[in-house]
Amino acid sequence: MDRNSVDWSGPMPAVTTAFFDSGEIDEEGFRRNIDRLLKNGATGILAGGCTGEFWALTHEERKRLFEIAHDAVAGRGTLLIGSGAVTVDETVALTRYAEKIGCDGAVIVPPYFVKLTDDEIFAHYSDVSAQVGLPIVLYNIPGNAVNALSPPLAARLAELAPVVGIKESSGDWNNYYATYLAVRHTLLVFCGPSSVFGVPAVQLGADGTIDCFPNMWSPGGLDLYFATKNGDAAKSAELQQMGRTLTDLFVSGRTDPLSGDEGGHEHPWSSGRRGAATSSEEAGGLRSARTGTRPRHPRLFLTCVVSISATEEMQMSGRELMGKNAPELQPPRLRSGLR
Repeated sequence: MDRNSVDWSGPMPAVTTAFFDSGEIDEEGFRRNIDRLLKNGATGILAGGCTGEFWALTHEERKRLFEIAHDAVAGRGTLLIGSGAVTVDETVALTRYAEKIGCDGAVIVPPYFVKLTDDEIFAHYSDVSAQVGLPIVLYNIPGNAVNALSPPLAARLAELAPVVGIKESSGDWNNYYATYLAVRHTLLVFCGPSSVFGVPAVQLGADGTIDCFPNMWSPGGLDLYFATKNGDAAKSAELQQMGRTLTDLFVSGRTDPLSGDEGGHEHPWSSGRRGAATSSEEAGGLRSARTGTRPRHPRLFLTCVVSISATEEMQMSGRELMGKNAPELQPPRLRSGLR
């Protein structure tokens, strides 16, 4: 297989996973978010990736998430699922299950936590590739996975039979572009941090974007791809500026944009449960304190969980930079800032 073996392209958001206050997956909320994004123009979705908090889910929950996503997408777009795990056996088991139920492709992050050499990373992917039939998208996100897929390593991995693409989420433009140049003839290249440099990535040939921001910034986060692809320079510049503004706000280290509190303080909504995502009042949105629903306790310091009133504050901040035409934002449900 290679990039010509599939026809994937366009904006495919990495969707959040909705949870009830009890810690269980809010299946209906998850479905509604997928439906909303597809209706707003998404060409597909990634379920159970970093934004989908696979690291806080059991394997059975991950499999169930694949099932719900498959049912929700219902052939309306490309369905990618995150099946990466530390061991080869776990990765193979999850990828085979996704193939069994009809998912289109697997986005696989390298083993995480323990620092590996390039040869060890290659061996992991090689062993996985020999045991699965589903098309694989490599996933480079060294800020979270520890292990990086450098451009030379990506080029080596492109030779493995089921590998058809790469999601480049290093956040480093030089690394992104070097990777693109190294694999563009053999692999599809998807820009992860499209809110930061999606426009130049698409202008120079990116096949699509796989980003978290459309969960709370839609259709703007999707239109960023389409405006660029259609050659609308003014619109794409406007959307890129908004994406940059949102990114700066979301990674500012403040637990609540209204309070001005910096890191180190427990978020007032922490509930002592295993994570910090929430159930859904509206798909893609975070319930406010007045609904009585609180996020699950975070594994990482909260940088992205904000209230509805905080979202209004972000809108005001964005408009100050972009003027009165800044788009309306939807309240986010991100809990850890992972993309």
